[in-house]
This record gives sequence, structure tokens and C-alpha cells, in this order.
Amino acid sequence: GPEKIYDMLLGARTADKITLHLKDGRAVHGALIFNPFKGTGRVINIDQEVSVDFSVEEIRDLKIS
Repeated sequence: GPEKIYDMLLGARTADKITLHLKDGRAVHGALIFNPFKGTGRVINIDQEVSVDFSVEEIRDLKIS
């Protein structure tokens, strides 16, 4: 549920890179910025020059790489 995802995001804030699997089927790789007070964040992939904003409700799974 959302609480588990929230806890995983809090734990992943210090990771170098993560992979975020969103409910719409996208997978995003990169560095994590997470605002626990708003429940929103951004994954930034410097290599691909892409950043994706997300909210906790949009996340299906999270892997630390």
C-alpha cells in the first residue's frame, strides 16, 4: 500500500540511483528527490537528461540500484 511505498522512498533518499516503476507502465531510473511532507518527488536521470515528477499514489514499485 501507500505506506509501504512511502517508507521505501524515505529509505531510498540516500541511494545513488533508484528505479521507479509507475502504475502507468513507465520505469524511470536516476537520482531521487523526495518531499515527505507533500508526498511528491522527482527522479532525475542525468545521462538521458530526463526528470520525472511523481506522487506517492502513482508508484507501483521501487528498487534501489
